Amino acid sequence: MIHVHILGSAAGGGFPQWNCNCANCEGLRSGRLNARPRNQSSIALSTDKQNWLLINASPDIRAQIGAFSPLQPSVNKRETGIRAVLLVDSQIDHTTGLLILREGEPLSLYCTDMAYDDLTTGFPVLNLLQHYCGVERHTIAVDGSSFTVEGIDGLVFKGLPLCSKAPPYSPHRHDPHPGDNIGLWVEGSGAGGGKLFYAPGLGMIEPHVKAAMEAADCVLVDGTFWTDDEMSRRGVGTKKAADMGHLALSGEGGMIQHLRGLSARKVLIHINNTNPILDEDSPERAQLAGEGIEVACDGMDLEIGA
Repeated sequence: MIHVHILGSAAGGGFPQWNCNCANCEGLRSGRLNARPRNQSSIALSTDKQNWLLINASPDIRAQIGAFSPLQPSVNKRETGIRAVLLVDSQIDHTTGLLILREGEPLSLYCTDMAYDDLTTGFPVLNLLQHYCGVERHTIAVDGSSFTVEGIDGLVFKGLPLCSKAPPYSPHRHDPHPGDNIGLWVEGSGAGGGKLFYAPGLGMIEPHVKAAMEAADCVLVDGTFWTDDEMSRRGVGTKKAADMGHLALSGEGGMIQHLRGLSARKVLIHINNTNPILDEDSPERAQLAGEGIEVACDGMDLEIGA
């Protein structure tokens, strides 16, 4: 069985975002909105609830560890339940937390070549960590080959390349490469072990992505924006969802349409602070419920498999 703990369910900036006074953020602060605060997107996986794989290290990782005791010291003077960290991309929202982990043992890190290049050039966080804990890097291939993670028994992984852009600080920002962003296929190695597809950033549902979603027991995927023009509708920006590498939930060809008909458990993660689905009383939230689609929240646990 795959145990998934949602450490953070929001997009970059969290909810409420520190400098945002949109209807959602103001409503949450004032208590007028039926919504829950959220940290920035990150999850943890395990098969035994003792040894955990951290997937993405958000800027909120210290608070997330503090809210989830299995990642905290339990016996020894210095220890953690985190056995390794896996990155799906090199975005600041998924990597800044690596700096918070500098006091520990050498960091066992799984990432693609493209993410590694970004994190040693445009945003050289891995270079900095070599002066503290050090980094033991393991390569995630994007050719469909499977891999395992040391210290995490019973799980097999695959990195699926996604149509995306590298971060703004990447040397190849305007020259996309396979591995800039990946979806993660996770499968229990035993009978009834469960199958998970995780992709917090999805700009397009390509055939191999659709196949993974159809084969999974649970899809935990991008729910960042309700509409493509949500930022302008909310009066907080001009960029469209597609410009930022996210497929909007609603509309023709939107994420809801792609999730419709799947037999898998369907859960949205990486929710932007402007998204109306954060309001648990909203018609958009009711529509999701009618479609059998859940919205992840911090502290949520998913059990996948027999």
